[in-house]
Amino acid sequence: MKTNFLKIFTVIALVAFSSCKDKAKEAETTEAEDAAVAEASAVTYKAIADESTIEWKGFKPTGTHTGTISIAEGSVSVNDGNIESGSFAIDMNSITVTDIPVEKEGNAKLTGHLKSADFFDVEAYPKAKFEVTGLETVDGKTMLSGNLTMKETTNNISIPVTTSMDGDTMKLTSETFTIDRSKWNVKYGSKSFFDDLGDSFINDDIELKVSLVAKKA
Repeated sequence: MKTNFLKIFTVIALVAFSSCKDKAKEAETTEAEDAAVAEASAVTYKAIADESTIEWKGFKPTGTHTGTISIAEGSVSVNDGNIESGSFAIDMNSITVTDIPVEKEGNAKLTGHLKSADFFDVEAYPKAKFEVTGLETVDGKTMLSGNLTMKETTNNISIPVTTSMDGDTMKLTSETFTIDRSKWNVKYGSKSFFDDLGDSFINDDIELKVSLVAKKA
């Protein structure tokens, strides 16, 4: 019995360690800043909602879950190929789960839980928002900074991005990055808020990858 217990414990520990080790780097997170203002000469590109999305990945000791969230609307102002300002709204009610088949009961159960007051409370806070505050090159990478607002809590994050132009279409893609959900008061199963969870916790880290496609207005 003792041997079996040790084997089970070892497997759980290895899964948890692997999940932590494979996470993307956490985005630098600071207090909110003033939104960037574009020059009059900047060109506006409006987001194409059907082609823009955010991929997410959540972690727990026994594994992970993945899914998507839609970008509802938004625009960016571009000058000489560089983003000067912009903002976009995130439709929190569009959260999907992709690692559990849609026809399985677990898919609807997890999706509903994520939308509930335990997590993102989409009834009270149907949209999140990202507002550009700056763009700079750091160690050869283009870092986009902006205020991310969820559940009426705003923090500034800096994430590495690449942009490309194809005629009147602009595409912005971020590298995969991590945010700490506790900084936006997403509390369920978080050790940052509860100290009696034992092994029944959910990691604060959420991986995100942003893909924004926008067309010249």
